[in-house]
Formats: sequence, C-alpha cells, structure tokens
Amino acid sequence: MPAVTVADVTVLPRVPEPGPTDLDRGVRRVTTAPSGHEGEGFPVRRAFAGVDLRDLDPFLHMDQMGEVEYAPGEPKGTSWHPHRGFETVTYIIDGEFEHADSHGGGGAITNGDTQWMTAGSGLLHIERPPEALVASGGLFHGLQLWVNLPQANKWLEPKYQDLRAAESALLTTSDGGALVRVIAGSVGGHEGPGSTYTPMAMMHATLSPGARLRMPWPREFNALVYVLSGAGTVGADRRPIRTGQLAVFGPGDVITVAGDTSQESRLPGLDVVLLGGLPIREPVAWAGPFVMNTKAEVMTAFEDYQKGRLGVIPASYIPHGRLGGSSA
Repeated sequence: MPAVTVADVTVLPRVPEPGPTDLDRGVRRVTTAPSGHEGEGFPVRRAFAGVDLRDLDPFLHMDQMGEVEYAPGEPKGTSWHPHRGFETVTYIIDGEFEHADSHGGGGAITNGDTQWMTAGSGLLHIERPPEALVASGGLFHGLQLWVNLPQANKWLEPKYQDLRAAESALLTTSDGGALVRVIAGSVGGHEGPGSTYTPMAMMHATLSPGARLRMPWPREFNALVYVLSGAGTVGADRRPIRTGQLAVFGPGDVITVAGDTSQESRLPGLDVVLLGGLPIREPVAWAGPFVMNTKAEVMTAFEDYQKGRLGVIPASYIPHGRLGGSSA
C-alpha cells in the first residue's frame, strides 16, 4: 500500500486536461525487469535492464527494492561504497532506510520520503535499515533511481536533499480516479520539492481499477512508465503492462496510463512511476559506482577511491564492521 494516501481525492487540484492539438506519445517498447539482489542481499527488480541508454538519458539505472515482508532479523542494506559523477534518488514507499556518508550527510527516510543525493565529485555512502526494523522485521518497498550529471556538474560538492512525504505536490484527475504524487518536476504549476541539475520529472501515481490518467508531458523530455504493482495499459492504443514492466514512449505531448478494471484484491489499483527528463547527450563511461564521460575518468575514480580520496568511513560506523565496496 503506498505510504502517501488521501482520504478524499476530490479536494485535490486536478491534472490539466491535454489540449485539442496535443499528441499522444506512442509506446516504443515494453520490457520486463529481471529480479536480483543488491547490497547485503535485499531483493530488487532491475527496472531498466535491456533498455538502450539513449532512450533512458538522463537516467541510468533504477531498482525496485522489494516489495518484501521481512521476518525479524532479516532486513538488509548495503555496505559502505563509493559514488562519483551522478545522483541517487531513494524513494521509500513503505518501511524505513537510514543513510550516511563520508561528508557527514545522511538521515532517515520512511513512508513516502525521498532522499536525493548528489554524489558529484565523490563520497563514500551507506544505506541500511534502522536497528529497530532489523529486530522487528516488517514491510519494505522503495525505489532507487540513478540520474546522470552533465560533465559541467560531475565535480560538484556532494550534497543531500531530504524530501519529506508531506512536501510532494498531490493531484488527481478530473474524475478523481488517480492520485498523483509529484516528487520532482511540475504539473499545471504544481511543483515537486526535488531540485534537479538536469530538468526532469518524477511522479508516483495510483490509479483506481478502470481509471485513466492522461498526463501532459514536456515535448523535449523523454518519457518512461514503470509498474510497481498491478495491471493496466499504456498509450492511446492500450498496450498491456503489468508489475515489473517498463514502457518507453516515443515523442509527443501526453502520456496515457490506464488501470485494468480487475486487480489483485490486495492492491489499491495500478501503481506506476512516471519519469522523464531533458537528455544530456554526452558520452557515458560507466563502471560500477562511477559514471563519467571517459574511461580515463572512471579509472581515476577507482584510483581515488583506493587511495582514500573519496573520504573515510566515520569512526562511529567502524565497530559495526560495515567496510566494503558494494554498490547500490
């Protein structure tokens, strides 16, 4: 169940209706995310697997973390690992995650919160469930998105944005059939709280069974829709899509998503993430936790990490034994 819900969506502002000359974006392809494990062993779906980076630009990678119901003692996170050259966006739908880095940044996010970390010139980073959640177990579900930085911004000082659930702009459709949470970007003048170096949009929408969402979309952005849970269709031609699948759209002005009239009884409807951004169109050299413009820059990043130039693990974490280089 999504963390941010509204008892009466009819009181929310409406998603603007597309204009009469606006063009529906066609669906270029639908891909299915393979399952795997990340960090210390938490389950993920690799949302962008098999999709050309040119269709994803400015995005690089996205994991759906869970949805999983942990037993006591089971919750897992990552070990300490480096990043350079891009941003990580961690959105927690249910559960809680703690973050810390070698620059002293971090915090806890839970139930609809987002942490936007600009790795920039580089840092060491850890993500893990709090000790109370490890002891109790419980539901865990979220996303981590990697957003590329243009060459001019790859050497920025690392920083965090802690975006609380209550800060997201909330919208609905004209018939009240969908709840849209705007995390970054703008819809009809309603701004999400995320501040981005590359113009982009990130939204989480829940559609009631049988409901339809026609979202105006900047023509200069690419457009992606990923299904967190449920079944429905995408595009004006109603192409089927279901849990763990990604739709890549072509050019146009409008994204169309609809929920099937019949959904699993445990689901509120069709849950999707809508993503789009202005392509950077620069060379991408990527190895593990480093995303640069050239292979030489990536090799330098590895060398800097090995020589401790990306920072050191804070002393308060060393007794926990969380030393390592896994990436997430």
